[in-house]
Amino acid sequence: MDDLMLLATMAGLLLALGAFAGVLAGMLGVGGGIVLVPVFFYVFSALGFAGPQLMQLCLGTSLATITVTSLRSVAAHHKRGAVDWPILKGWGPGIAIGAALGVGVASSLRSDMLQGIFGALAIIVGVYLAFGRDHWRLAQTMPQGIRRAILSPFIGFLSVLMGIGGGSFGVPTMTLYNVPIHRAVATAAGFGVIIAVPSVIGFLFVDIAIAPPFTVGAVNFLAFGLIIAMTLVTAPWGAALAHKMDAKPLKRVFGLFLILVAINMLRKALGW
Repeated sequence: MDDLMLLATMAGLLLALGAFAGVLAGMLGVGGGIVLVPVFFYVFSALGFAGPQLMQLCLGTSLATITVTSLRSVAAHHKRGAVDWPILKGWGPGIAIGAALGVGVASSLRSDMLQGIFGALAIIVGVYLAFGRDHWRLAQTMPQGIRRAILSPFIGFLSVLMGIGGGSFGVPTMTLYNVPIHRAVATAAGFGVIIAVPSVIGFLFVDIAIAPPFTVGAVNFLAFGLIIAMTLVTAPWGAALAHKMDAKPLKRVFGLFLILVAINMLRKALGW
């Protein structure tokens, strides 16, 4: 495939799938990364860039998009007074430490191992989306002290290994500890900034042997630009749809869809 045809094909696929990811993120309140990592994986694979570091490329590029979307989201939520800054400040340092550790681990693993990790964790997220209940609680207040010191790095660490922001692990954690859902979503956007910014800096220094054009380290800037453009347009469409329909059944359907995607990733990781 010559360079011009490659770029045109890549751009077309990413624009279409980026639009889909933006609608889902806006409609269901899930982070774009949970959709984008599989999107990048299948697009880059289809274009001939499947190599031992393919997943690093997917994770780094996904996290690059999250730097922009999370900053935009947390600014919008702050204007509405929805961000719980004490939680963000208390949990932020641990999340940042976990994210830095996540980059170190992710950069040293083969793509098939990262596929397996993504698949296993995505099944957990999918099960929670499909079958979780709003009334589930572990306690009435957020953990402090040693429990926060243990839990907060895990959020950052696992999020980087999946290439996602703060929503998929941060929102369930906060709601299980009795934080209202709207404050949890707003505060998790801040988690996303803390996860993504240091992670992307780290991924820029990861050397990828087989990479598409416009790649620096493990971040593809063509995919980054196209996805940002589309999600900024289509995420508000998804949010508008969410206000017109019941999102709970849609979350269950998406949870089941995510489980199927995750199982397929595990299958590929195992070489089946």
